[in-house]
Amino acid sequence: MIELLIFHFHILVALFAFTKNWQKSSLKDGFQALGLIALIFAIGWALTGSLAYAIWPKEWNTVFFTHSTLSLIMLTIPECFFFYYFFFQDDAPKQEIPNES
Repeated sequence: MIELLIFHFHILVALFAFTKNWQKSSLKDGFQALGLIALIFAIGWALTGSLAYAIWPKEWNTVFFTHSTLSLIMLTIPECFFFYYFFFQDDAPKQEIPNES
């Protein structure tokens, strides 16, 4: 169940990044954002999966929490920071309102 929530989170971020880059730049940039997210997800899950199997004993696995759940949680934490800085943070300079007094 936890894995499903994490996968849905990634789908929502991918849709947001695709739409934002497509609207701001071009369709090509939208697909590049999707590719970047997929690449980071695949490589990150491979790295955290190996780490999860090293630190989580097999006897601790339950129906709700397994090695895959742990690895996805360990992946999602740094990805949140990455997604914020690359996709959610607006790079437009803020315009100052002139003081009328």
